[in-house]
Amino acid sequence: MTHAQLRPPTMADVARLAGVSHQTVSRVLGDHPNVRDETRARVLRAIEEMGYRRNSSARALATRRTRTLGVVASDTTLYGPASTLFALEEAARVEGYLVSTVSLRELTVEKLSEALDHLSEGGVEGVVAIAPQRSAVDALAELRYPFPVVVVGSGGVDIPSVSVDQHLGARLATGHLLAAGHRRVWHLAGPEDWQEAADRAEGWRATLEAAGIEPPMLLRGDWSPLSGYRAGQELAGWVGRGLTAVFVANDQMALGVLRALREAGVRTPQDVAVVGFDDVPESEFFAPPLTTVRQDFATVGKRGIALLLELIEGRPPTTPRIAIEPQLVVRASTFPSTPQADGVPL
Repeated sequence: MTHAQLRPPTMADVARLAGVSHQTVSRVLGDHPNVRDETRARVLRAIEEMGYRRNSSARALATRRTRTLGVVASDTTLYGPASTLFALEEAARVEGYLVSTVSLRELTVEKLSEALDHLSEGGVEGVVAIAPQRSAVDALAELRYPFPVVVVGSGGVDIPSVSVDQHLGARLATGHLLAAGHRRVWHLAGPEDWQEAADRAEGWRATLEAAGIEPPMLLRGDWSPLSGYRAGQELAGWVGRGLTAVFVANDQMALGVLRALREAGVRTPQDVAVVGFDDVPESEFFAPPLTTVRQDFATVGKRGIALLLELIEGRPPTTPRIAIEPQLVVRASTFPSTPQADGVPL
């Protein structure tokens, strides 16, 4: 008898025999309603023929005794998602839970469905989705799942959520520059699909408009230092024509902006003040040290896990949508603008 014959059948084996996807097998096992009767019967026959049995952790899901939570994440190479993931894992451990993480390249309906099915098979009691993109939240809203789900990274969704108040953070950054005497504040935004980028841009715009200032041209990057560097080269061309301050949507892009300005002979903060967002550990060692907006990822993790546990235990959540306040950290990259630039139209 071969090794393959000795091992117990898996969900993938059942799927191959029934001629369906493993997601369909998972839905049949989870008694999902959106499976055709014919397909359900074919899967059940394959399960019986192969003698397939769900693993013990999956069976334990019915009694909620697995003490395991799931996390679905993408872009964990970026500081924000990576810090959020670490905070969630730490908060779960404090509560006595293990964490099973699925990292995806993109959070589409299909990929999210596969991830949730995988976590369901592993017996998780609930899932936190780190979903900073609006498309990811929309995809989650289309899916049905057999356990509670909490979204981290996007607010204002019809799913229980925990997020940092990005709008407030942008207002703090922009208001700081206006209070320092700058007449206009430019903005280098993040990718268009990211809800955080949209909220920061809206906070910047609203702060300027509330001060009676028409927002100048918005630039856009992809969170990377390279995109910040290229935007910084463009911004350097506006120095002397009214540009004295820039709010950058994250610290990595701000790093690129600072280098581009320095190479163009533009001094920071004497000629152009720069504010970032995130307060990455390296930001205080930038040249000059970067004024930025700090996100409290530890609190995001604690509140996210606490909210999920409330849902798992069947308690109505105290606050289904939680917004964590950010903090402005002032360093040497900002100071009052020079009077020569005041009043120059853009």
